[in-house]
Amino acid sequence: MSYDNQMRNWPAEGFGPRIRRREFVAGALAMTLAQEARAGRAPQAGEMWSRTEGEGRDLIFVHGWTMDHRDEARTYEPIFANRPGWRRHYLDLPGMGRSPRRENIVNLDGMLEALLDFIQDRVEGTFAIAGTSTGAYLARGVIARMGDRVRGAILRAPMIIPDDSRRDVDPIEPVLRDPSVLAEMSAGDRERLGELLVQTPSYAAAKRRKLDEAVAPAIAAADQAFLAAIRQQPSRYRLSFDPDAAIGRFDQPALIITGRHDESVGYRDAWPLARVFARSTFVVLDRAEHGLPIDQQRVFTALVNDWLDRLDEASAFDPGARSRPG
Repeated sequence: MSYDNQMRNWPAEGFGPRIRRREFVAGALAMTLAQEARAGRAPQAGEMWSRTEGEGRDLIFVHGWTMDHRDEARTYEPIFANRPGWRRHYLDLPGMGRSPRRENIVNLDGMLEALLDFIQDRVEGTFAIAGTSTGAYLARGVIARMGDRVRGAILRAPMIIPDDSRRDVDPIEPVLRDPSVLAEMSAGDRERLGELLVQTPSYAAAKRRKLDEAVAPAIAAADQAFLAAIRQQPSRYRLSFDPDAAIGRFDQPALIITGRHDESVGYRDAWPLARVFARSTFVVLDRAEHGLPIDQQRVFTALVNDWLDRLDEASAFDPGARSRPG
């Protein structure tokens, strides 16, 4: 995925279509100061910004490249409104969201080390982890390095192969076409939303909301030069080890959710994860692209609730699982 003219058409790794930066900035400015500051902790020197919700067992959320905590919180918090007992950590990786760049980070190994340091600083005992896209790649790095402490994982639209040219990806082809829906959209929306996978008013509205509420603010906040220096170099945009080979076998409850129409990382490259994650539910969602879930929150919620049920079940038999009071 290229960066055109030094990010003037920044492609959001965590969403899909190219959208002009001025529209990202306009969307970001629509966010209120109260929304920006909500529940967050300002980072000290060398720290990452994070927001914590709830009490109980620890669950770490790792967002995708150029994204930030807003997409994770927006996706998962409605589910946890009915699932108490979890202390949710929504963080911003260095150079993304409200976390400043770190000059000593020049590749994904550095990003992983920063994530590991965050977990060591904030979490005692065991925890679960949920990662999206590149965040799912880094989450597998965490499992490879701290597997004895990880009690479960969600991998949403997981990146398997960092090198774009080697990914098994299909181009977006609309599954439902309705020219009247496109005709009613403004020229700006047509350009922003790109090739609309599901051409219905509800899908278009849901995708527009995700752009405005999560993607646009994240892209506007991203440190473009810092991230491009990593993303544009294949030798930097990868871990120095194969995280899945290093994991070998993960015997804790896992949920792997892929999009049948994912235009960024695809779904076929993820099949080998089913062997590594021996207790995984592996899902290929129709009507789903890289930014899943767009308008499939009901099925997504059911899958996450099933994963949480399996974690509860497993913890009853796990004397090593630590929980916080709450």
